[in-house]
Amino acid sequence: MRITVKQQVLLAPAIVLILLIMLLAFMQYTYWDLAHKRHEVKAVGTTFVALAEADMAARRLHVLLRSMQHNGMAAPEDMALVADLYEHLLNAINRMEPFGPIKGSRLISRLQNMAENLNPADSPEIENMAESFARFRAELSTLSNATQIYRNRLRLIHEQDINQMVERTAVVSMSVLVLAIALGLLVSAYFSRRILNRIQLLSSNAVRIADGKLELPPAPDHIRDELDTLAVSINRMTKRLIRVVSTEKLLEGAEEERRRIAMDLHDQSLSDLSTILRGLQNLSAELPDDAPREKAQKLELELERAIANLRDIMNNLHPQTLDILGLGAALEAHLEDHCYSDDLPEYHLYIDPAVSQLKLGRLKQLTLYRIAIEAVQNVLKHADASRYEVSLEVREKELILSVEDNGKGLSDDSFHSGSGRGLNNIRERARAITAEVSWKPSRFSTGTRFELTLPYQS
Repeated sequence: MRITVKQQVLLAPAIVLILLIMLLAFMQYTYWDLAHKRHEVKAVGTTFVALAEADMAARRLHVLLRSMQHNGMAAPEDMALVADLYEHLLNAINRMEPFGPIKGSRLISRLQNMAENLNPADSPEIENMAESFARFRAELSTLSNATQIYRNRLRLIHEQDINQMVERTAVVSMSVLVLAIALGLLVSAYFSRRILNRIQLLSSNAVRIADGKLELPPAPDHIRDELDTLAVSINRMTKRLIRVVSTEKLLEGAEEERRRIAMDLHDQSLSDLSTILRGLQNLSAELPDDAPREKAQKLELELERAIANLRDIMNNLHPQTLDILGLGAALEAHLEDHCYSDDLPEYHLYIDPAVSQLKLGRLKQLTLYRIAIEAVQNVLKHADASRYEVSLEVREKELILSVEDNGKGLSDDSFHSGSGRGLNNIRERARAITAEVSWKPSRFSTGTRFELTLPYQS
């Protein structure tokens, strides 16, 4: 089951919140039950009062009706009183509410029917009226006794329920709060310790990689959360860094071998050829005949040409100007020696004075030098340009090398894929020194701008 780091962090407060919600639901249910019982007590009290009022009204109504029938005539005020008493009787009966044991019975509805039979407007006979009032009051008495008994029992139960409810609510609340705090602390401690251990492992791997100990850190088999994704990313980053460092060491070894070969050519082959040239020049001066002297002079020219070619090879293998004067001077010397000609495009070179103050390692200087030469050669061979600019400048902790021409430009496929051996070589060399390269449209109306960005630390 995949649980993200965010979910792991929020799990403990979520558990506490759920338990608190359950506690609130329990308290709400307890309050509802208490409110229901209070409503039951209120209904019993209302019914008890209504029964007493109904019994009083029925008794007075019975007495008044008997007095009126005995006298044989009724005064208007007596008739009004009879009507008021009967209306009061009906109101009292209508206020009765069913409760407890009488909810399923028909006692209240039977009382309402009996009250309707007592209506003075129907002029009942005195004998039937007495019997009806007797039955009605007997029914009221039965219901009143039942109400009183149930009321007393409810009062006692209500007091006990309140005490139990307070005690139970206190116990349940304390238990739930203790459980919520304990579970929250346990879950929080478990996941926080688990997350912190994994973060410490990732941090130690990152520190070890930053210190140059390129040991491949372990990667999880399954991605469960963001930390596993980070571990996989560190693993992939380390693999790429190992490849970059391997490439850098390979290039460094190759450059060192070039330097050694150039030194061997200078110290041995060039020295031997110079000795032969001097001997040939001495021999040419001592020859008496013109024909052998001309042949010796031709051999001198061929040997001088071979020595010049050998010097070019040595310079290509390892430019001596780079070690003596630095990157800017080496680029300027190369352009003057190989690119300053009437049949070649016009060029403009700009070297930022701040470049000479940068502390660049030998490998970075050699790599930048060779990338610049390769970029210029691409312009001369493929751009069909009449002008190009070479710039080496410093901008906000970055060294920018750019070669920009007004030629025919690169195709879209070349922009995106960098096809071609020369472009791939430039990209690999730049990656070895942690630089970024790009090819984009030139600021001229046509052409291409090559740009290399190398971060540095002052």
